[in-house]
Amino acid sequence: MKIVTVIGARPQFIKAAAISDAIIRSAANGNDVEEVVIHTGQHYDPNMSDVFFNEMNLPKPKYFLDINGLSHGAMTGQMLEEVEKVLLEEKPDWVLVYGDTNSTLAGALAASKLHIKIAHVEAGLRSFNMRMPEEVNRILTDRISTLLLCPTQTAVDNLVKEGYDNLDIKVEVSGDVMLDASNLFVKHSRKPSFDIPDQFILSTIHRAENTNEKSKLSDIFRAINEVAEQTAVVLPLHPRTKSYIAKYDIKIGDNVHIIDPVGYLEMIYLLQNCSMVFTDSGGLQKEAYFFKKFCVTMREETEWVELVEHGANILVGSDYNKIKEAYSKGTNAKVDFEKNLYGYGNASDSIVKSILDFTIK
Repeated sequence: MKIVTVIGARPQFIKAAAISDAIIRSAANGNDVEEVVIHTGQHYDPNMSDVFFNEMNLPKPKYFLDINGLSHGAMTGQMLEEVEKVLLEEKPDWVLVYGDTNSTLAGALAASKLHIKIAHVEAGLRSFNMRMPEEVNRILTDRISTLLLCPTQTAVDNLVKEGYDNLDIKVEVSGDVMLDASNLFVKHSRKPSFDIPDQFILSTIHRAENTNEKSKLSDIFRAINEVAEQTAVVLPLHPRTKSYIAKYDIKIGDNVHIIDPVGYLEMIYLLQNCSMVFTDSGGLQKEAYFFKKFCVTMREETEWVELVEHGANILVGSDYNKIKEAYSKGTNAKVDFEKNLYGYGNASDSIVKSILDFTIK
């Protein structure tokens, strides 16, 4: 059995590393399975892409499409065209896609039009905000997939509400691949090559809804600058955010430590050693929970509603006052981080087994 994996964005590299490890172990145990990796190039900065292939067990991509820096439509269209060419050459049994990026949708569309089975990891997630490109991507990908691999029961419930019980699509709770990755690589975490304050908040900011509006990004940094007067903030800075900070001439406080994007092993170290997380990332919200850190999410909604319901996460958008209030709440929060919200760390094996079992049937 041949699986073609389509990836292109930083979180997908991490998830794919865990599942690639499971595929390799499955083959070693006698299963006739191989993986071919397509990297669309959606994240093209070396610190956002190459470093993951260098520091983790992710197989080097057989195909690198180098498609980036375009509008959503142009990027997705070019990816669709190029992925289709690869699929016609490789003739896989399955196409494996992750999450909700343009790479995800392009890979799924190319496979669907060629009648190749599609497995969607992190299926069923919903923000219920159709203005988010990611929401559109994940909904369309779910609808044309063969096998939907959901990280939580909440994700399954979302699909049931949308009528997936009436469709010829198999839905399973697989557990969360990000937990697998965290467990797989935590022993290899390493300290970044810069001075780290004894106590610090880890922050990431990259979403278009925060970076593209001057008022929103200014309010976020006004709050972060003030929070940093009490607790230092370490901020690995996404290239997009960096360009908008310069464009808007936003001032950065002295106790906000701006660094280049770090590799995953360095990010794990920062998660292990921070006191709290401020982010607009989807994946980092979960990783904060894995590493027992309270999370302040600078979005109006989240796909990971169970974190909010459990009291481990608070949504603040770009509101200056809410960010400041959330910081105060987080310093005194009492959260049961031992509660199992995302499986037990065997999602990757479960996913590979599901694909093999489906193929045999």
